[in-house]
Amino acid sequence: MMVHEEASLRGGSQEQAMGGAAQAWIARLDPPLAGAPAGPLAGLRFAAKDNIDAAGVPTTAACPAFAYTPAGHAHVVQRLLDAGASLAGKTNLDQFACGLNGTRSPYGAVPNSFDARYVSGGSSSGSAYVVATGQVDFALGTDTAGSGRVPAGLNNIVGIKPSRGLISARGVVPAAQSVDCVSIFARTVGLAARVLQAAMGFDAEDPYSRELKLATEPLPARFRFGLPSAPRFFGDALSAAAFEDAVLQMQALGGTPVAIDYAPLAEAAALLYDSALVAERYAAVRAFFDAHESEVIEPVRGILAAGRRYSAADFVDARTKLHALGQRAAAMWRDIDVLLVPTAPIHYTTDAMQAAPVALNRNLGEYTNFVNLLDYAAISVPSSLREDGLPFGITLIGRSGSDFQLAELGQRFHHAAGQTLGATGAPLPAPEALPLIAAEPMVKLAVVGAHLSGMPLNGQLTERGATLVAQTTTAPHYRLYALPGTVPSKPGLVRVAGTEGAAIAVEVWQMPLAHYGSFVSLIPAPLGIGTLVLADGSSVQGFLCEGLALEGAEEITHLGGWRRYIESRKATTRSVS
Repeated sequence: MMVHEEASLRGGSQEQAMGGAAQAWIARLDPPLAGAPAGPLAGLRFAAKDNIDAAGVPTTAACPAFAYTPAGHAHVVQRLLDAGASLAGKTNLDQFACGLNGTRSPYGAVPNSFDARYVSGGSSSGSAYVVATGQVDFALGTDTAGSGRVPAGLNNIVGIKPSRGLISARGVVPAAQSVDCVSIFARTVGLAARVLQAAMGFDAEDPYSRELKLATEPLPARFRFGLPSAPRFFGDALSAAAFEDAVLQMQALGGTPVAIDYAPLAEAAALLYDSALVAERYAAVRAFFDAHESEVIEPVRGILAAGRRYSAADFVDARTKLHALGQRAAAMWRDIDVLLVPTAPIHYTTDAMQAAPVALNRNLGEYTNFVNLLDYAAISVPSSLREDGLPFGITLIGRSGSDFQLAELGQRFHHAAGQTLGATGAPLPAPEALPLIAAEPMVKLAVVGAHLSGMPLNGQLTERGATLVAQTTTAPHYRLYALPGTVPSKPGLVRVAGTEGAAIAVEVWQMPLAHYGSFVSLIPAPLGIGTLVLADGSSVQGFLCEGLALEGAEEITHLGGWRRYIESRKATTRSVS
């Protein structure tokens, strides 16, 4: 039984399901379809976009005349149930998954989870909404041109668009079958990656399923990320500013920006609707559409009907052009490890979208439409809340098979950005160890002097791929000195007995173990590396000084740290001059 709730997609009967006046985001199953009693997703609840089959539950693809009740589950639904998750409901979508805005459904437009005046993004609008508002733990969408990413970016959640064929699409109403992907929405990257691991798997009954070799190592600590040389935001200054901030954040994570030639990507995206490739959308529902064209809403009807006018030769020509663009675009991977783009360049109100549904929908897909066509993987991750309170997300794009590699970087970015979970206001939990990623061995190092951020020797850390983990203090068992005989002075940190010490300010950096030896070799006597106890009681490697070197040294423990000492020296110099 399906329960009718506020803004629900369907009621308890098929008549209610197809003809109810309520607005749409989820039709709940009562009771939920239970998963296996144990498994990696046990205890979690999910929703499925209503173009994905669940046995005994009507599939509408947001078209009442098309509705049917499947006898079996989609392959991906069965895998998630087998992993222990329970199916809580089916969610609204842009009709036949044709759209990126969430307003193209006879069951109503799905609102943005932060401001109901704005679009939710589509076509997986309902799936994104129920995740962002905390109604389910995760949800399935589909992604042909960005439908698994745009709603994530507009609702402050994570959207994984897997490599094509990694998740079976058997039991999914096709939109453009050769490029369709089942996508995953969650509020954290860690959960989305766990769901991906449970959902993926070769399916010989899906003509586009394939066995892929997946990258199992994270990107290097120092990586190169591509950027469009002149990104377009269609007049949305807040999104433009948010993207600039995201670029700076990616640099802080160890990335070096590289401008790319965006032209082949933009040209590939244009082929999606401006060439014979649109014939694949018509072919996906041809038998139904030819018999019931009037039952399809605009502008979906016009888009599907446009596919009729092309010949087989036209389609071959379009595919050939697409492959040629793919060859041109492939050159960018020689210079970058990952591509960074805005998930959506602009926010639109529902009123604006419905006044110009084709042009504005296309703008939302500015940075998504090419991805499936060129066989890339992608993940959309929350980046910030703009000054107007609306979310802004970024998308990381990589070559096919880079799914978990993208997730690892995406999780680091998400936690550095520090956004709350969807629209719930709940804080971001600790990052998860991601499946299939063999983490690079790292060592934590506490620095107390010239290696601090902004200090003269900090480059010795950053050039070895070290990243700042925390700014904290030692336990109250240390004393700090400015050592004599060097210009500028060096800090000397020593541990003392009993209650004679104090807490001294330190920074904790994380460095790849492979570079640790070369760093330690740079440390001159009387300094060395030992074990430091931090304020929280944990122990890390850190700088210590030999006791014999303290003769004639100036004790500066009372200042609490080296940075305060340097500031006091500068102040003294200014007063003297």
